[in-house]
Amino acid sequence: MAPAPTHPPAAPGAVASLRRDAAAFLLLAGVALVAYWPALHGSRLWDDDAHLTPPWLASCSGLWRLWSEPAASQQYYPVVGTAFWLMNQLWGHAPLGYHVVNVLLHALSAVLVLGLLRRWSVPGASLVAILFLLHPVHVESVAWMSELKNTLSGVCYLLALRSWCTFDASRRRGAYGAALLWFVLALGSKSVTATLPAAALVIVWWRRGRIDHRRDVVPLLPFFALGLAAGLGTAWLEYTQVGAQGDEFGLGPVERLLLAGRALCFYAAKLVWPHPLVFSYARWDLDAAAWWQWSFPITVLAVLLVAWRWRHRSRAPLAALLLFGGTLTPALGFVNVYPFRFSYVADHFQYLASLAVLTLVGAGLARLRLPLVAVAAGVALPLATLTFVQSRQYADAETLYRTTIAANPASMLAHNNLASLLLGGPDSGWTEALALAERAVALGPRDAGAHSNLGLALHRLGREAEAERALRRAIELDERLPEAHHNLGAVLAAQDRPGDAVVSYQRALALRPDAPAVLVDLAVMWQQLGRWPEAIAARRRAAELQPTPATWLDLGNLLQAAGSFDEAIAAYQQALVLVPDWADALMNVAVAHARAGRAEAAVVAFEAADRAAPGSFAVLHNLSKLLTSMGRVEAAIRTGERALAVAPPDLAAELHDQFGAWLLQLGRTAAAIPHFETALRLQPGFAPAQQHLEQARGR
Repeated sequence: MAPAPTHPPAAPGAVASLRRDAAAFLLLAGVALVAYWPALHGSRLWDDDAHLTPPWLASCSGLWRLWSEPAASQQYYPVVGTAFWLMNQLWGHAPLGYHVVNVLLHALSAVLVLGLLRRWSVPGASLVAILFLLHPVHVESVAWMSELKNTLSGVCYLLALRSWCTFDASRRRGAYGAALLWFVLALGSKSVTATLPAAALVIVWWRRGRIDHRRDVVPLLPFFALGLAAGLGTAWLEYTQVGAQGDEFGLGPVERLLLAGRALCFYAAKLVWPHPLVFSYARWDLDAAAWWQWSFPITVLAVLLVAWRWRHRSRAPLAALLLFGGTLTPALGFVNVYPFRFSYVADHFQYLASLAVLTLVGAGLARLRLPLVAVAAGVALPLATLTFVQSRQYADAETLYRTTIAANPASMLAHNNLASLLLGGPDSGWTEALALAERAVALGPRDAGAHSNLGLALHRLGREAEAERALRRAIELDERLPEAHHNLGAVLAAQDRPGDAVVSYQRALALRPDAPAVLVDLAVMWQQLGRWPEAIAARRRAAELQPTPATWLDLGNLLQAAGSFDEAIAAYQQALVLVPDWADALMNVAVAHARAGRAEAAVVAFEAADRAAPGSFAVLHNLSKLLTSMGRVEAAIRTGERALAVAPPDLAAELHDQFGAWLLQLGRTAAAIPHFETALRLQPGFAPAQQHLEQARGR
């Protein structure tokens, strides 16, 4: 007789449901990957660099910092930070993986929506899932790597809601604990999910027609407390760390009411008619004296009143409106968020909120009992096409910014970001970058970042006095902007004012200690001032923060220039750990050994560099000189002849002459003459070679 199984077999219904969900996920994920295909290889955009794990947070201690230090990353969302950290361990910053994960999380949310609506017997559940999956208003959330905040928090939010519904039906502690855990993970991904407990109460009222204080409200009190704490914490970080303060946020209660009403109408309209969709919309001027601006909150109130009067026939419209507005509450202007500096609305703000309206629309369409083909042709296919087209904008940053400027010529953000992008590229784009930066300043005269970019553009074009004025204006507007201090340091360095440049770089580092580029520039200034210990310390810190082959090589070069040969060799070895056969690092190891008086070790390192990069003139030339100093004449001659064969054209005549003169000193006249002749052939009339040739023939 076979032994009894340790665990009871899963219920047939559970297995069938799991298979159905898996099949739905594979289908929806496949459809989503096709719809988002243009964005899958998209490069980094706007603040992706601030969210993807930097080198100084890539270690296990960096992971701990993501949880323990709210200022370690741009926003304190440790669950998202952990997800980015894990992906960085798997594939670094290669964009494909991040985009695929975003699309798969979006598809998983669609499956979870499908399951919840079926559980609640909502008609058209499959249609709603398709609407959510393919609606182009979600492209910003799915195609932008930084918006993993949305896709990951969405999955956690929906899993928390599913577990809560299980608890609501069964009152099992396990389901309650699972709901609480998923809710905490959702808050750790994006604090907008703090609205979940309020949404749960709306859903309870929609399903049962009433809310029982003891049964429904009391179990949600811990959820409300956690959500409130997360929301207040995010608001504080937005104000103190991210920069959601200043004149752009000086709205009074009336203006905030007008903003909320207009934003609600805007988001609802984009769901109904998703065109045009813009990465950065025009920033509205809020004016309580303009009568037409009151039409938006009045419209919202009127719609709510109609839905309230309609509730006896159907609670669904009112529930959908409450869910839509409630989920959007954190983004309606009642609290400051950094993007309000550029626009009061953004497509990614309504990622979760859209579910309520889409559910209402999908259920309404399902009641019409339209044929599946008609629904696919009239809804799914057009939405998929719009999403595919919209995804093209996110293929790279330049495309996105130029598309945004075309749709919204008044976008200070797009002008400024495109200027910054061009300033980081070849000099052929710097003139256009200056024009863009000037336009950004005109659009946002009190934006410190725009003035900082203007200063950098002027610096790139050699207009240092103007650049300094622009950067000092940027610092006047926002003395806590590290980029402005860094750029000012570069301008002061270009004006041969290393002491002043050091002060600016140190101010930039005080604001952002983990800035390798600033440390590198600071090290150069310390070196110019002859402050070798400070220069070395700055270079070493830069290499620790950004441990690339180049940073270790630069540190080694500085240490060697300071005469610390063993420390220099140790730095070169760190570079060689990352790139084992790097000829430059091997040659520098050899030079350090030679300068330290270890000739044999230097020869070994030079020969390793020669194997790594056969035919390198620098390696062969330096090795030849070393062998000469060691008295290994035959080896020096062979190596020198190999070096001459690959010598740079502008140095070839001089080097042949020098090599021939050396042979002449050794008494090898016959071997020297061909080198003098070669020098004269390469550079007719070259006097030193002519004199040496006459001397050789006279012998």
